[in-house]
Amino acid sequence: MISIIIPTLNEEAQIGKLLEHLLANSSATITREIIIVDGGSKDNTKRIVQDFSNFTKTSNKKAFNYIDNSVIDKKTITDEKTETYILLLNSEKGRAKQMNLGAKMASGDILYFLHADSFPPKNFDRHILNQVKKGNEAGCFRMQFDSSHWWLRLASWFTKFNWRACRGGDQSQFITKSLFKAIGQFDENYCIYEDNILINELYARKQFVVINKKLKSSARMYRKHGVWKLQYFYWNIYLKKWLGANADDIYSYYKKNIG
Repeated sequence: MISIIIPTLNEEAQIGKLLEHLLANSSATITREIIIVDGGSKDNTKRIVQDFSNFTKTSNKKAFNYIDNSVIDKKTITDEKTETYILLLNSEKGRAKQMNLGAKMASGDILYFLHADSFPPKNFDRHILNQVKKGNEAGCFRMQFDSSHWWLRLASWFTKFNWRACRGGDQSQFITKSLFKAIGQFDENYCIYEDNILINELYARKQFVVINKKLKSSARMYRKHGVWKLQYFYWNIYLKKWLGANADDIYSYYKKNIG
């Protein structure tokens, strides 16, 4: 079965919408648990997660209105009993450390790493399970930014191709637990770029598939910094890594220019 792992840090604006989306668009017979690993949020992220955790453990079916109906195809959660458990873990800050802790605590044999601002397609867990049954032990979905900017629409379109240059953590990542352990988990030396390092290893092993269904991801960082400015910074990070920059150099550049 599938364990969903979501690293968070001050995600009160997103996490409630995402949790309701996941419960509404998955099957409790496939998705065993949703593990949120928080890196020290100072906002209401953990309180919202705890509300959902209580929601799934009791018969008290409160109405949650975190969801954005314009973003997803919603199945209303009312009196239907769910067996998908929601677990909140506290971790040292750092996505790699947070996701590794979630993987360690996961009971499922398939891990699905997901960002708090990315919304997978309807029946995403069944699509993942079908791929694993076919022998595809790792992969992601196509991605669509929630933006009409022509560059982001073009970048989204290219994610349908199974090319290494078209991959990134925002597209989410499923991987069998056995393969994840064989690779050695996420490299905790990296505060950013950890997802790309894992993806590089998967492509080197020829273990990657792109599911032809669209995940919708937030373009909030592009809106904050500007499309071309942020894209320039991202390209520089890729170039620095290619030229041999270490984890500290990459993180320093990220903190200085993106924050």
